[in-house]
Amino acid sequence: MVSDEKHKHTPLKICFLSYRSNPHCGGQGVYLKNLSRALTDLGHTVDVICGPPDPRLDEDIPVFKLPCLDLYDPENPFRMPTVKELLDPINFVEWVGVSTMGFPEPFTFGLRAYQFLKQRWHQYDIIHDNQSLSYGIWAISKFVPTIATIHHPITIDRAVAIRSVTAGWKKLKHLRWFSFIGMQKRVSRTLPYIITVSKCARNDISNDFQIPTKKFKVVPNGINTEIFYPIPDMPKDNRRLIVTNSADMPLKGLYYLLQAIAVVANSRPVALTVVGTPKKNGGILKLIRKLGIGHLITFTGRIDDQQFVREYARATAAIVPSVYEGFGLPAGEAMACAVPVISTTGGALPEVVGDAGILVPPADPHALANAIRLLLDHPEMAQHLGQAGYQRVQKHFTWQNAAEKSVAAYRETIRDHRKF
Repeated sequence: MVSDEKHKHTPLKICFLSYRSNPHCGGQGVYLKNLSRALTDLGHTVDVICGPPDPRLDEDIPVFKLPCLDLYDPENPFRMPTVKELLDPINFVEWVGVSTMGFPEPFTFGLRAYQFLKQRWHQYDIIHDNQSLSYGIWAISKFVPTIATIHHPITIDRAVAIRSVTAGWKKLKHLRWFSFIGMQKRVSRTLPYIITVSKCARNDISNDFQIPTKKFKVVPNGINTEIFYPIPDMPKDNRRLIVTNSADMPLKGLYYLLQAIAVVANSRPVALTVVGTPKKNGGILKLIRKLGIGHLITFTGRIDDQQFVREYARATAAIVPSVYEGFGLPAGEAMACAVPVISTTGGALPEVVGDAGILVPPADPHALANAIRLLLDHPEMAQHLGQAGYQRVQKHFTWQNAAEKSVAAYRETIRDHRKF
């Protein structure tokens, strides 16, 4: 193990735990991919223990994939496991949880991680849990210094989801899905330190999880500027907007943006490109049909990084309509491409956007519509905001900075673990 002062610059052996970590599945996967790369570039050794799907990390970063039922595999969702599979107690718990409309993956991943690591404690200086916060993580922390990242308080997802439906059975369904939150609250309180990605997230997690703010280390995310960058020569469509969220999740606010597009379309030409694929027969497609704006909306489906940055380059503005974000990677990625941003003030988004974009209240289609009209009518403002956003990312949001601050938190966790 690494001692305090004598070896404070000695490279660390880091074990990163992440239960669902593909970078195309959400921010947790983006975080794992980029932070593991930046930590490795600083000279540390990183092993990743993960669940499905493939996290797609760089080849020099070892990945240990823990077998599980993977009942959310889009190629074979909610399959019936074999009898042999169900003889494994953890598999059985996973299957029962999914079958009863719960989300057991954080819990079962933690158990499997504990089983995998119990003969390997001595190999690592620090365990970094990427928001599974399972009882298995609590058990691991008894043997090796452990820190966890909480990207934002999942209690807010639950509250927004429950408010978005009126039927009692649907509210109960959401309560069941988010039933893992109690476990995450209890486990997070036992850890010496929590990393989170913004001051807003720190304050909200502290309040909802009842964790003292002094236990938090605020480490803003970086933006991968090797993937997201300006393409000045790309012709722009002066009526075209882009949003990177196609999810039916109420928290992401796409419903409000679609309503705003319908308002704007009454007075001027506008089109919206949505990066992603909508849920079949989901609320997003139903709302598009109801508003009669199908001819204005284009869904890209899954696209690679090169196409992604080209889509940004063609757009007049990027919209971030989220009701709440613990950080707001889509805002930072658009800014890195020098695309002007219209964002809500939900959660930490003002911390990311600063004065380099237009900020509007969350869940307000008319405020979004007014901001869109403002940018469409004032291209000089759009250009100014695009350049301001680009400079802001270069100055404040790099993965190297995130890695250096994470390492400082690791060393403090290691030091404090030795006291007990």
